[in-house]
Amino acid sequence: MALRGKGGPLRERGLCNGINPWLAPLAMALTQDVALKGFFSRLIVQGAEHLPHQGPVLLAPTHRARWDALMLPFAAGRRVTGRDCRFMVTIDEMRGLQGWFLHRLGCFPVNQSHPTLASLRYPLDLLAQGEQLVVFPEGRIRREDGPIRLHQGLARLALMAAGQGVDPAVVPVGIAYGHTAPQLGDPAALQFGEPLRVEGQGRAAALSLTHRLAEAMQTAEEAARAAVGRPLRVS
Repeated sequence: MALRGKGGPLRERGLCNGINPWLAPLAMALTQDVALKGFFSRLIVQGAEHLPHQGPVLLAPTHRARWDALMLPFAAGRRVTGRDCRFMVTIDEMRGLQGWFLHRLGCFPVNQSHPTLASLRYPLDLLAQGEQLVVFPEGRIRREDGPIRLHQGLARLALMAAGQGVDPAVVPVGIAYGHTAPQLGDPAALQFGEPLRVEGQGRAAALSLTHRLAEAMQTAEEAARAAVGRPLRVS
C-alpha cells in the first residue's frame, strides 16, 4: 500500500477541524431525538456490555444504510460513553456541504487507494489518546445477503497501533433494519459483539484479525436481524 507524504493532497492539519462545541450538541439532538426517533418505530441496542467506555476502541460495524452513521452515535456516543464517535470516511464524503459538517463533527477522510502518511498518523494519534474510532471495514454499503467480506485496512490500523504500544479493543457491530432499504416505521437494531484484540504481528496477524472480525460481525448482524424480525440466512 503506497503512502503519500508531504506532497499529497491531504495535510495533517486539514484532516479534521475537531469537534465544534456548538454544532455537535445540535447535530446530536437533531439526529438522535428527531431523525432516528421520528423515522423508526423502535431503536434496539443489544450487547451494550461489550462496549468499552474507556481506552482506545475501533468500532467495526456492518454497513447497510446511511442510517448506520446515526445509529452508532446513538448507541455508543457521548450520551452513552461520554465520548464521541470519530468516523473515518472516504474523501468523496468530505466534499461540499456534507463535508463542511463532517469536518466539524470529528470525521476525517482517507483515500483508500493512496492513503497519505497524515491520514494514517491521525487515527493512530486518536487511538493513542484513548479515542473511539469508527471504521466500516466492508468499505461500502452492502444490501445483499451473503458472507461478510472485509478489507484489511482496519486490521492493519489495529496492528500499527499495537506496534506503537496501543492496544485497541476491536468491537464488531451488526446493524439491521426492518427492510433492506429502511422504511418509515421500521424497527432498527444494533448489536455489539465481544471485543477482539490483535494477536501477533505482520501479514499473518492482519489476515487472522480480519477473518475473526468478519465472523464476529456476521454473528452480530444475525442477532440484529433477529431483533427486527428479519432472520439472516447465509449459505
